[in-house]
Amino acid sequence: MKIAITGATGNLGSQVVNKLKERVGAENIIALARTPEKAANLGVEVRAFDYYKPEEMELALVGVDKLLLISGDDIGKRIEQHKNVVNAAIKAKVNAITYTSLLNLDDSSIGFAPEHVETEKEIKKSGIPYTFLRNGWYTENYLASLPTVLELGAVYGSAGSGKITSATRADLAEAAAIVLSLDAQEGKTYELSGEEVFTMNDYAAEIARQTGKDISYVNLQEEDYASALEKAGLPEGLAKIIAGADTATSKGDLYYAGNELAELLGRPTVTLKEAIANTLAK
Repeated sequence: MKIAITGATGNLGSQVVNKLKERVGAENIIALARTPEKAANLGVEVRAFDYYKPEEMELALVGVDKLLLISGDDIGKRIEQHKNVVNAAIKAKVNAITYTSLLNLDDSSIGFAPEHVETEKEIKKSGIPYTFLRNGWYTENYLASLPTVLELGAVYGSAGSGKITSATRADLAEAAAIVLSLDAQEGKTYELSGEEVFTMNDYAAEIARQTGKDISYVNLQEEDYASALEKAGLPEGLAKIIAGADTATSKGDLYYAGNELAELLGRPTVTLKEAIANTLAK
């Protein structure tokens, strides 16, 4: 059985490959990458895979039983990219597609949710058996700004007191590897999030506790937060997406009450305390 992973050189994809090697063996894994040489250290077969080269993708998918389509990071262009992948999978006669979608997609108000909605529709229309992994927010999305938080003495955002159940990439990668290694996953949709519930106030308080610094959460209006992110160097479009996602957080879009991720893993999910400690230790 051959399992192929798109975006295999990315932060999530590379971890999926490594976790999957433990379950099915490196000889059964194909890393798909736009720049194949970047995947040379993964220890598996590598095939060139450019979202805008249909013939290349079709050739890369020949002989693939299961395809993990990790959603691309080029927001605004993902519908076209994902459609191209699905069409290539149809032509190559791939037996099953697993797609990393978005938590609470049916009701999500996050700005890029429609891209995931359209991708799920395309996959369903393809006739290929599918599994959807609706991933929650990465805990690393918060931790990426930790140096700035420590420098400024504050966590800025527009999430209000919205509840969050984020998960680490490592946990979500392991869950993907588990699903890919199991049989009878066709038609299943998993809502995957951490078990721990926290707010941005809780996040700031945990950073303060671990560092001994006076850290607080400062809530801004969405427009003001987007403006602050732009001043910090983020492109206008990305700043608006991040600020919009924070506002969606205030509405509960990044909160899920179930524990499907922990059930898949067979263990508790990584806590916020653990994730912050691991980041501070680096």
